[in-house]
Amino acid sequence: MVVSTEQEHPKKAFGWAARDSSGVLSPFKFSRRETGEKDVSFKVLYCGICHSDLHMGRNEWGSSTYPLVPGHEIVGVVTEVGSKVEKFKVGDKVGVGCMVGSCHSCDSCANNLENYCPKMILTYGSKYLDGTTTYGGYSDIMVADEHFIVRVPDSLPLDGAAPLLCAGITTYSPLRYFGLDKPGMHVGVVGLGGLGHVAVKFAKAMGVKVTVISTSPNKKEEAIKHLHADSFLVSRDQDQMQAALGTMDGIIDTVSAVHPLLPLIGLLKSHGKLVMVGAPEKPLELPVFPLLMGKKIVGGSCIGGMKETQEMIDFAAKHNITADIEVIQMDYLNTAMERLVKADVRYRFVIDIGNTLKSSS
Repeated sequence: MVVSTEQEHPKKAFGWAARDSSGVLSPFKFSRRETGEKDVSFKVLYCGICHSDLHMGRNEWGSSTYPLVPGHEIVGVVTEVGSKVEKFKVGDKVGVGCMVGSCHSCDSCANNLENYCPKMILTYGSKYLDGTTTYGGYSDIMVADEHFIVRVPDSLPLDGAAPLLCAGITTYSPLRYFGLDKPGMHVGVVGLGGLGHVAVKFAKAMGVKVTVISTSPNKKEEAIKHLHADSFLVSRDQDQMQAALGTMDGIIDTVSAVHPLLPLIGLLKSHGKLVMVGAPEKPLELPVFPLLMGKKIVGGSCIGGMKETQEMIDFAAKHNITADIEVIQMDYLNTAMERLVKADVRYRFVIDIGNTLKSSS
């Protein structure tokens, strides 16, 4: 069944949407705004599937409105640019990540941190400046203000680059901001999933010694042989954890399930930093005493501003970093979501929109 939105805008669009909190996705006709003077329109070729797409589709964070077209790891080729667009031209390879708008006047925006703007507009499930709902990348076309468009270097394959627009910047930004990017440092990465495997790649490219920390012993070979981590810790193995006490300058924690922080804080050297980038649904217990006894920090980080996102993509191109992906067809989408619930993907699904999204018109 194909449903249309009531409001008609000049650009007809087609994608897949969730209609209710079951999260089941199905074909959906809607419309995009016409290309404004500062807008870039592009044909969507690939879109990564982020864990947030699953949460939002099922309204697990309580903020979803339907119909919901997910997708914020969107890449494609420019088809049209507005009269005042300066940075892009037709034919350019581009992407859109987690946001499509901000106020441009607050302190965060002034410091190229649009991701922390109180009025940040999310790529999907938000209200745009004109009052319309934003629709994401599980669709054939995208229109966005050029400020929120990222140029994808020619050397990066579009499918493997797509997840970098969320998973990539989510891990690159804290490595840079918290100073965990100096050659010779020792950084732990907790969780070897969509975020974790990219964190390992970026940290290694920065010249950092990397230890993967996981509850699954069977991920050791993958971490060391395939992702070239320097070592591997099974977080449930008391002897291994004990031997690694006080050895790490910082830890990037990508786990979004509830898990104990005390063992991780113990792995940090004095002045060490534990940075959370996963988002557990329930509050975690934070023991303060171990922080005091070593001047340790627990911090957080959420994606990155547009300037840094471009910097991240350029760094990825220079070091040949892409996400490890499983490319799927559009009609496999609901099956992929079920597999994502079970963490049955290595490490990111990417939808081949350009070849497999078939319009029902």
